[in-house]
Amino acid sequence: MLANLGAEVIRIDRTLNAGQAPERLTRGRRSVALDLKQPASIEVALALISKADALIEGFRPGVMERLGIGPGPALAGNPKLVYARMTGWGQTGPMAHSAGHDINYISLSGALHSVGTAERPVAPLNLVGDFGGGALYLGLGLLAAVMHAQRSGQGQVVDCSMVEGSASLMGAFYESHAAGMLGPRGSNVLDGGSPFYNPYRCADGKWVSVGAIEPQFYALLIEKLGLSDEVELSAQNNRKLWPGLKLRLEEVFATRSRDEWCELLEGSDACFAPVLDLDEAMRHPHNVARGSFIEVDGHLQPGSAPRFSLTPGRLGQKPRAIGEDTDAVLAEWGVARDAMAALGRGSRVG
Repeated sequence: MLANLGAEVIRIDRTLNAGQAPERLTRGRRSVALDLKQPASIEVALALISKADALIEGFRPGVMERLGIGPGPALAGNPKLVYARMTGWGQTGPMAHSAGHDINYISLSGALHSVGTAERPVAPLNLVGDFGGGALYLGLGLLAAVMHAQRSGQGQVVDCSMVEGSASLMGAFYESHAAGMLGPRGSNVLDGGSPFYNPYRCADGKWVSVGAIEPQFYALLIEKLGLSDEVELSAQNNRKLWPGLKLRLEEVFATRSRDEWCELLEGSDACFAPVLDLDEAMRHPHNVARGSFIEVDGHLQPGSAPRFSLTPGRLGQKPRAIGEDTDAVLAEWGVARDAMAALGRGSRVG
């Protein structure tokens, strides 16, 4: 994301993997290969860190300190550095050193319990912990800390926990819970309990979604479905009627194909959209008109987001092989000559 917004991002990879074919997820970052168990490589890493605005690391707590590139030496060599740390559990606490993944972190934050059917929770891919509560929160914290450093000259450590990020994403629901307005999973407006905020299967087996929360939008949906004469459907907020109303809408949407429903409802204020798979999403006329997906390396992928009027984002360069940019980066960042000697690589600069 930072590379897409215009940042120069350098990734430090392990020397033992040098030359390994790139992974698509590393797009936008150049690769420097170092063996961080060797003193010479630590010196090179600290030299790069001394010239950077920010450092991002994702090891378990204590690993960077043991390597000799923890916040102490890093900030000593670069007082304006933003030292951004990404973990699932956070840097402290009884679970800080335990292994885990997204599903575990959002379990501890209450997010996983809140997503799914009445019968069981369902993992929402790894969007809520890894990408939402993790990467987005880390990026926001990093940029805020960079602004502070630019104004004050003082860097700091950013401790991003996916548990806390995903809990923060759940803030509105915690407020509703505190106010006694949140029922069991599957019984609320936004979690599948309401008939007016749900996906529905069509006659061709494909799906559509409706999100007609506001009364005027719900009334328009019912009107376009030809159900205005059915009195019970007008009782939008009578929760006792929701199960029956959902069954009725299921029956109605099952009478036509997804394309037929799109022809009737798409683009109206009925709060409607087709549920698209990944290939369909890239081809949808709205996304095509906005250029939401662009071709890079021979295939379409999501473009940079959000959009800026003066500084438009751009997708970073294609993925790089591990260590492909070591010589060039060290030269450009002004640490090439000493670094090459320390690493025993002569004076070659790629």
